Amino acid sequence: MPLAISLQRRRQNQRGSSLLEFLLACLLLILPLLFGTFIFGMRLVRANQVAEICRDAGHMYAFGVNFSQSSGQNELIKLAQGLNLTPTGGNGVIILSTITFVGPNDCIAGGYPSGNCPNLNNTVFAGRLVIGNSGLTINRQSQVSVFGAPPASIVDSNGNISPSNYIQNPGAVANNFYSVIPISSGQLAYVAEAFFVAPDFSLLNPGGISARSIF
Repeated sequence: MPLAISLQRRRQNQRGSSLLEFLLACLLLILPLLFGTFIFGMRLVRANQVAEICRDAGHMYAFGVNFSQSSGQNELIKLAQGLNLTPTGGNGVIILSTITFVGPNDCIAGGYPSGNCPNLNNTVFAGRLVIGNSGLTINRQSQVSVFGAPPASIVDSNGNISPSNYIQNPGAVANNFYSVIPISSGQLAYVAEAFFVAPDFSLLNPGGISARSIF
């Protein structure tokens, strides 16, 4: 009889140990896996949302929507619902740029009879608008656009840059754009760049999410 009691207690102890091991396995393996799946899923949802916002913004910009006006900016804010975008702040920024190529004829039209102006054979900014938090940086660089930023002094209130400025001001050059899409004199490329720091998981993913569309 004492032997039977001893065996019964041993089986109970083994069952208790198995339960404890299972709980530890859940804590150490299953829960982190579920948590990681949740974070990955949230990032995928946010990435898709940012890509859609960027594409829609670039499409509207290319078709002439005036984002220098509050009506146009409010449309972007509606598209970015849930990402906390405001006209001059929030958790995101959308950069809209018009880019062109400076050829000899552009230099001549700008008052350089020889056809040789400072920005000859360069892609340059013909327009720039920034909606949202311009203090954010894309891809951890010290600028909000991967192509650079024209000086604010040459951008008018509607976001336009005059030919007299973009053919000669070195700050108007759009860095490395020609390697992305080669364009010729007289052609225009409409670029939308977006960067958002999602508030719901910014502590786990402080790098943020970026997207770019070109029309």
